[in-house]
Amino acid sequence: MDVLIYIAIAVVAIALGVLATLIIQKAMGRSRAQIIIDEARREGEVLRQKEVLKGREEGMKIKDDAERQANQRLQRVQSSESKMKQRESQLNQQQSENARQRNELESLRQRLDAEEQVLEQRRDEVERLKRNAQDTLEHISGLSAEEAKEKLVQSMKDEARTAAQSYINDIMDDARINANKEAKRIVIQSIQRLATEIAIENSVTVFHIDSDEIKGRIIGREGRNIRALEAATGIEIIVDDTPEAIVLSGFDPVRREIARLALHQLVADGRIHPARIEEVVNKVRKQIEEEINETGKRTAIDLGIHGLHPDLIRMIGKMKYRSSYGQNLLQHARETANLSAIMASELGLNPKKARRAGLLHDIGKVPDEEPELPHAILGMKIAERCKEKPEICNAIGAHHDEIEQTTLLAPIVQVCDAISGARPGARREIVEAYIKRLNDLEQLALSYPGVIKTYAIQAGRELRVIVGAEKIDDAQAENLSNEIARKIQDEMTYPGQVKITVIRETRAVSFAK
Repeated sequence: MDVLIYIAIAVVAIALGVLATLIIQKAMGRSRAQIIIDEARREGEVLRQKEVLKGREEGMKIKDDAERQANQRLQRVQSSESKMKQRESQLNQQQSENARQRNELESLRQRLDAEEQVLEQRRDEVERLKRNAQDTLEHISGLSAEEAKEKLVQSMKDEARTAAQSYINDIMDDARINANKEAKRIVIQSIQRLATEIAIENSVTVFHIDSDEIKGRIIGREGRNIRALEAATGIEIIVDDTPEAIVLSGFDPVRREIARLALHQLVADGRIHPARIEEVVNKVRKQIEEEINETGKRTAIDLGIHGLHPDLIRMIGKMKYRSSYGQNLLQHARETANLSAIMASELGLNPKKARRAGLLHDIGKVPDEEPELPHAILGMKIAERCKEKPEICNAIGAHHDEIEQTTLLAPIVQVCDAISGARPGARREIVEAYIKRLNDLEQLALSYPGVIKTYAIQAGRELRVIVGAEKIDDAQAENLSNEIARKIQDEMTYPGQVKITVIRETRAVSFAK
């Protein structure tokens, strides 16, 4: 029992200790919480005071900014007020100045009116004196004022006309002398500055071969190869006893060149039969077309001519294979272009336009079609179709006087064309045949009744026929021109065209002894 009591007492003691411990811990927890709360309150108070201070600082800053802006606005307003006051004072001064000027103008106007009245009185006095003097002069001379004025004016006109005519005659004589000298100087200098080449072409091409055995292969069995070659090229192939040579005959240099190159490739390849011939000829024809275009482009680049139409470039390339009286047409066009540029430069004109017109002046000789038109007119139409400028077209069409020359380029191109074609060695024509053709032209026109004299000029391109005015009237002169033109077309062979000009005039001659 005692043990149980002791155990119970111990348990109770332990329980009381535990309870006391719990009571103590609870009391301690409450005091710690109070401490935390107090600390929190103190921190909150500190934060609140900081925020209040921060708000006060921001308020002061905003207040300072507002006061500064208000001061700035006040300054601007004060500045504007001062400017307005200054402007107002200026306007007041200007108004006073204007008033002063108006007063001065008014006084000046009054003085001018007074002076005008004085001048009017003096003018009347002068007019009266003039009338008195005029009446006195008319009385003394016996002529009225109008008659005297007419005589004086007529006398002055006659004197001025005589002086002007004398002055004009002196100027014309001086200009004629200087013009001849200047023209000779320009032509000679243009010729000297241009280096020319002599190029003669014929209507045949000789194709050289290594041995005469190749002639048989070119002719072929029963002449099939040579007939196929002639049909494909349009060139007559002459195979005769000439050693190691075959003659290609034809008036078209392009076709002759195609035939020559085709023969060269066929002989080098060794396969010569009609099918092969046709294939090679077509291939060579394409090569020639490419070479024509390349030649045209290279010529335009060498001469510094840009912007040419592709058709014009192709025609320039075709000139390489054309000739006129043995003169290579492309070489002639280049010479004419360079001469035209030099002469235009000497005369103060545009050398680029002159060079362009000189290069294109003979494109009517190499058209794709063959219309019945003179080559100058045809070339002008081709240039117009290719959008060339009017002055270029006129120079092309007028270089043989088929149309009127409207620009200074036209006579320059005409002269340079004649220089290039007429220089020694440029063209090949037998002198006897040339003289005979001119004589035939003159004699043909002289065979008509009423014709007094005939002159073949411009290398036979123009025939001038002088008829008697008493034998042939104007209508008959026109008919005579047409008849001579038809007879020349029917009976004569000539290059280009011939212009027939019938001249009928009446002269009255008398002598003062």
